[in-house]
Amino acid sequence: MALPQGPRLLTMTSFENALKATAQAVEARLAELLPEGGRIAESMRYGALSGGKRLRAFLVVESAALFGADGALDAAAAVECIHAYSLVHDDLPAMDNDDLRRGKPTIHVKWDEATAVLAGDALQAQAFDIISNMKADAEVRLALLQSLAHASGAQGMVLGQDLDIAAESAAAPLTLSEITHLQALKTGALIRWSAGAGALLAGEDPAPLHVYASALGNAFQIQDDILDVTGSEAETGKRVQKDSNAGKATFLTLLGLAGAEARAESLVEQAIKALSGYGPKADNLREAARFAITRTV
Repeated sequence: MALPQGPRLLTMTSFENALKATAQAVEARLAELLPEGGRIAESMRYGALSGGKRLRAFLVVESAALFGADGALDAAAAVECIHAYSLVHDDLPAMDNDDLRRGKPTIHVKWDEATAVLAGDALQAQAFDIISNMKADAEVRLALLQSLAHASGAQGMVLGQDLDIAAESAAAPLTLSEITHLQALKTGALIRWSAGAGALLAGEDPAPLHVYASALGNAFQIQDDILDVTGSEAETGKRVQKDSNAGKATFLTLLGLAGAEARAESLVEQAIKALSGYGPKADNLREAARFAITRTV
């Protein structure tokens, strides 16, 4: 499948409307679910309600729609809490040391490092509290809890973060296979969980959606690497060229711009192929894969 060429690969009005609607709905649900009052609650809300693409939430909602499953919005809110916590901690001086996120001061800048650590801790706990209290069968809630813990912990996202930190001081740059593995954990694990959550809500097999999400997550990270070099702070809302300044090996440094773009397009084709069994109901998920490599933020 050849992808259309150009600065904007295709017009995605319907998809963009759906993405925006999901972002608004999950933002509203998070506003209801998050605590209020006091510094930690305020900083949690600042970190979780600061906008963003809400792609993970979108994948939860759209995958649930494939099966007509209920409970998608709460599951989407839960994974957005995990994502928000990871960003709050990533921004800390001990990690990526970022002072800007989505055009706003990061939490440790707006408050202090201790508040950022605690806000991130609380957002992580909030995710599991949300799923525990969902209106769903106990078996469904348990499956979601176990799989989210696996995706976000020492066998998933956190392991990817640790590998990323270790790579900064490694004697030699990472190989392509090592970077692919690292990013499949750091970025891909939550994307994979999100796409499979709809099947878990419906008691269906998430395997095809996991294949889809693995390819999408890899393409998404390649686009992040590209934007870190070619994007601007005004567009991305965060500091750019951090990876190159830190001397990190990325998909872009190993493959070059043209090679990275070609690999991303191939991954999008793989993601779309994995959805062949779902028919037109999966069109928004197909567009989400294309969006992963056309976005500018």
